[in-house]
Amino acid sequence: MWRTIARRLLGAIPLLFAMSIVVFSLVLIIPGDPAVTLAGENATPERVQEIRVALGLDRPVVEQYFDWLGGALQGDLGKSLTSSRRVSDVIADRLPISLTLAGSAILIGLLIGVPAGIVAALNRNRWPDRSATVGASLGVAMPNFWLGLVFVLVFAVRNPWFPASGFVRLSEDPAGWLHHLVLPALTLGTAASAEITRQLRGALSDVLLQDYVRTARAKGLRRWVVVGKHAAKNASIPVVTVLGLQFSLLLGGTVAVERVFGIPGLGTAIVDAVLGKDLPMIQGIVLLTTVAVVVINLLVDVAYGLLNPKVRA
Repeated sequence: MWRTIARRLLGAIPLLFAMSIVVFSLVLIIPGDPAVTLAGENATPERVQEIRVALGLDRPVVEQYFDWLGGALQGDLGKSLTSSRRVSDVIADRLPISLTLAGSAILIGLLIGVPAGIVAALNRNRWPDRSATVGASLGVAMPNFWLGLVFVLVFAVRNPWFPASGFVRLSEDPAGWLHHLVLPALTLGTAASAEITRQLRGALSDVLLQDYVRTARAKGLRRWVVVGKHAAKNASIPVVTVLGLQFSLLLGGTVAVERVFGIPGLGTAIVDAVLGKDLPMIQGIVLLTTVAVVVINLLVDVAYGLLNPKVRA
């Protein structure tokens, strides 16, 4: 197992290097000049050139890239062009919020999706299965921002049970943190639970038809033992894949939900950076998201090895 992890880590190094080149290159093609944005519309060409020199934008692109990469390897992602704060400080301030939101959504997805998938698989082609399938299809089809607006209308406007927007840190007020987190976590967790339900239902239905499961039933084992001990482990591999994909999507794709609920996470930060042509901020957040996806994929590979010994070979 450790050799597998080491190979995955070594394989991630050239991938991260290639992705850093892509991230740096894509940001350069964003329309507009950051120096013009900072100087203002009425700035003189001399003033714009001064800002370009101060930002290092007048140097060759290759030189800019290696300077940026060297700083990134040391944890220095530069300073924001709009707020003058260190990009690493902004990320350190916003990342826990996005992680909390994504983690809560995954937890809700598991609490809803796993029981629904198991019930659907155990009652294949009957009404529980059809109900779970329809619910999962609706959960996947509904846009997150639309569902969030519905939740705000129902549970914050017509029935003021939860706040419509804002975020409170756990260290400041645990009760307020939970109160503000419920609606956005439910919004994101609905799609996650729908995908988990679909994948678990399909995988578990196939596993329950295998010969070793029939043998376990023939031995007189209880149904929950057959499902929990024999079938669920083999059927959980697709679920692990979904969890990895969903967490990656939630971490980098919570822009609409953060906007709807006024949450100051990474999604809001990247939108503000794009609108303000804040190149260091864009590069830093995208690079962090890329590294997070690689790490998540590594954890998924490790989970495969723990669930299925054949994968270790």
